[in-house]
Amino acid sequence: MLETVNTTGMQGFNKSERCPRDTRMTQLLFPVLYTVVFVAGILLNTVALWVFVRIPSNSTFIIYLKNTLVADLIMTLMLPFKILSDSHLAPWQLRGFVCTFSSVVFYETMYVGIMMLGLIAFDRFLKIIIPFRKTFVKRTAFAKIVSISIWSLMFFLSLPNMILNKEATPPSVKKCASLKTPLGLQWHRVVSHTCQFIFWTVFILMLLFYVVIAKKVYNSYRRFKSKDSKHKRLEVKVFIVMAVFFVCFAPFHFVRVPYTYSQTTNKTDCRLENQLFIAKEATLFLATTNICMDPLIYIILCKKFTQKIPCMRGIRSAAPSEDHHSTQTDNITLA
Repeated sequence: MLETVNTTGMQGFNKSERCPRDTRMTQLLFPVLYTVVFVAGILLNTVALWVFVRIPSNSTFIIYLKNTLVADLIMTLMLPFKILSDSHLAPWQLRGFVCTFSSVVFYETMYVGIMMLGLIAFDRFLKIIIPFRKTFVKRTAFAKIVSISIWSLMFFLSLPNMILNKEATPPSVKKCASLKTPLGLQWHRVVSHTCQFIFWTVFILMLLFYVVIAKKVYNSYRRFKSKDSKHKRLEVKVFIVMAVFFVCFAPFHFVRVPYTYSQTTNKTDCRLENQLFIAKEATLFLATTNICMDPLIYIILCKKFTQKIPCMRGIRSAAPSEDHHSTQTDNITLA
């Protein structure tokens, strides 16, 4: 699950020589932007970690949130390697480490986070549709099993991308694809398509879940308090997760298909290949900003989270009426 691949064997090396990558923007602009995201991500996710260790894992909702936090923390810790590598401030050996390990882990945890957001949507969907019925999927055991399965799936998908590589040399690390064996290139293509399937499946399901949830909330407020403006704010909260999910991840997945194709064949024009590279890097940065968005989602939508933060307790207590209209509106807390 490296950043991309381009060709096989000596053909990949020759292509690297014929079509040198334009790294002016990625060397100057993106390291600065990633540094800002890294600092913000460390601060926000450290606070979130401090809060979540004080919240017991007694619900599926909290378990999914904690797994999302772990994925975000690991993604954040991989950023310094990318920053140093892209800015050319580190020796070429670090670039080899980025290609064979840190970027693989980065992508692995990004898709764990994507699937966790989908599970959070599913969890809230169940609590709106069948709030009082006891089912296995609402038990913490189910959440733990699913979470372990997702981590295991992404680990086994990613592991070959760490193994199926040639020995790094100064010329070969200019493009991560030049490090991959022919089998590694084929595996990367399979993983890339699998990740596309994961994202779009999760996105479509989340869209369906949130449409149903929003409809339920709207009907509930229409019946009980049609003139109350609070339901409008609650409807906005319903779509916060969907909006963040789409804005952060959708552009990257639109670009990744043609970009991966350009890297796995010799048929792409050199200029177009560089344009796709810049587009991929820009949308990947947008996807990375999700590590800063998730802690804000915890604050806005998770009551237990804000109750553990001293400076946030007054916000909840100042607006108690938002939580007692009905069981359905109480269950709408999302993350």
